[in-house]
Amino acid sequence: MSIVKISDLVFLKSRQSCRRSAVFFSSTTHRCIIMVLLFLTGAEIYPGLADENIRRDATVKAVEKVMPSVVNIRTEILLERRDFYYDLLWEYFGPYYRGRPAESTYSLGSGVIIHKSGYILTNAHVINRASRVEVILHDGTRYDADPVAGMLSSDVALLRIQDEKPLPPFQSIDFASEDDLMLGETVLALGNPFGLGSSVSRGILSSKNRRPPMEDKPLDIEDWLQTDAAINPGNSGGPLINLVGEMIGLNVAVFKEGQGIGFAIPIKRVNDAITAIMTPEVLHGLWFGAKVEGGKLPLVIGQVAESSPASSAGLLRGDMILRLNGARADHIIDFHERLTESEGEAPVELDVERNGDLIRLQVQLQPESEFFNAQLIAERTGLTVQGITPQLARHLNLESSEGMIVADVEEGSPAEKAGVRTGFIILKVNQRGANDLVTLAKQLHALKSGEMVRIDLVVQRQLGRFLTLNHASASFKLR
Repeated sequence: MSIVKISDLVFLKSRQSCRRSAVFFSSTTHRCIIMVLLFLTGAEIYPGLADENIRRDATVKAVEKVMPSVVNIRTEILLERRDFYYDLLWEYFGPYYRGRPAESTYSLGSGVIIHKSGYILTNAHVINRASRVEVILHDGTRYDADPVAGMLSSDVALLRIQDEKPLPPFQSIDFASEDDLMLGETVLALGNPFGLGSSVSRGILSSKNRRPPMEDKPLDIEDWLQTDAAINPGNSGGPLINLVGEMIGLNVAVFKEGQGIGFAIPIKRVNDAITAIMTPEVLHGLWFGAKVEGGKLPLVIGQVAESSPASSAGLLRGDMILRLNGARADHIIDFHERLTESEGEAPVELDVERNGDLIRLQVQLQPESEFFNAQLIAERTGLTVQGITPQLARHLNLESSEGMIVADVEEGSPAEKAGVRTGFIILKVNQRGANDLVTLAKQLHALKSGEMVRIDLVVQRQLGRFLTLNHASASFKLR
């Protein structure tokens, strides 16, 4: 028997009650009419007449699917005090001067698990300068996490959960296709801002990114997705998802000047950042020399650097990666871990598909410093350079240890003809920072012989008893 209730009238619905209530239910048609009227008047319908899961709509299902992968991130930052007296005491007492103890500050943010092994995606500004990072999972479990790498230009960073005990497989989020965005579609901003529980806000996708990608330019409002879903400061680093439960962006900011306007990094830019971070070069100092496009499956080889191990192995742009050492690589993180498993001590077997044919190749990674070194820089420019240590920076009265100092200039070389002299400090090459030998050598290697290169310099000049630092630049053709 089921019960239909309107106000204070209760009707019993069963075969027996219907026979007794012929005055109300004289025919099947009348019964149908009565039931329709009950629905239209807002009747409360109990078991048998309503879907008991009507509240579990697409929004709730998407949240239930994704929320276990959303984490709270707590960071501790040690702040060292430095002022005129610190510099004076350091100059006289050097390493024997301890100075005042550092102070700690704490900050909160959100993140999202993107791989079952414990890799977490968040904003770079959430963990920037952190000395310790702790993550709190959806169920309250706490873990320490180590920063893997980050890109301030895109505000994307990767963490990895660490523990002395073996880690369980974690629930990770699914990424939406890079071009699968619909203006006006319902989106959800998820986070765990204070470690006290989950946070969900709902809105629509108000705008896509408004300009094409610009290489080496930091992302800004024009590059972000816009939504009216509330994104609070503690939600930075959490996912922006669609109603299927797929991540379409990474929450990044709220526009203070506009009420109810939030922004997220598009999933395409997130994929680009992960692909740039998860490389043997960035994480292990091993040279592979091929860009892997990680935004789709199977993984596809992008650019291949000349003379690189990838080029020597026979990899070509467009090759689809099927297996590494016999194991499938269904994620850019899986690819990276299997590629660097031997730390470059053993060759890696790659199965790729090219124009419908299956091809097996072997690639041997090598330390970057074996190829990208001072010798390559000297051969291309005629300059002998070295890094700037903190001690050398203090000796030269430099504000930082960024850049490379010119230790020698080959007579008659392109750099010497352009006016570069010993003691000059190289800050940038073609507008890109150059703070170590490998980075500088890689930038030069990417340019062809005879191509013009511009280097930004700091030049020291002695004026009486004063030493001045002036900015300059020099341009010349590479050998």
